[in-house]
Amino acid sequence: MTATVVQGFGRGGKLLGCPTANMDMAQIGHLADTVDAGIYFGWAQVVNRDGELEEETSAPVYKAAISIGWNPQFGNDEKTVEPHLLHDFPEDFYGQDLRVMIVGFIRPEKAFESMEALIAQIRDDVRKTDAALENPRHKRLLEDDFWR
Repeated sequence: MTATVVQGFGRGGKLLGCPTANMDMAQIGHLADTVDAGIYFGWAQVVNRDGELEEETSAPVYKAAISIGWNPQFGNDEKTVEPHLLHDFPEDFYGQDLRVMIVGFIRPEKAFESMEALIAQIRDDVRKTDAALENPRHKRLLEDDFWR
């Protein structure tokens, strides 16, 4: 899926220590309805709004832990797609497009007893994402035409 990165609730980086790139749900449309709510692992690439890759050569593709759903911890009314890219970016990239390829499922979404429990689970999801995408079968997806 591809969509513009928009401003979210500001919880990912500030409250949870895990910044996410909130994808414009109007652009994703009914595609989000075809994916069950949960936490996934996959790949993501930042692309400029004019469709040009972020760098003159092909832009890097990063590992991503992807939350799809209603964030039951916070009682959201709208389904969202929020990838966390496993990379430290020097600045936000609001307004740029993000390409995301979902590769596998980690767990269903759920509410936690505390913020500390949620943060611990997010850290575990990121570790699982990092490990899962080391699989050579998943790494081959980096050669897919989707990234060009």
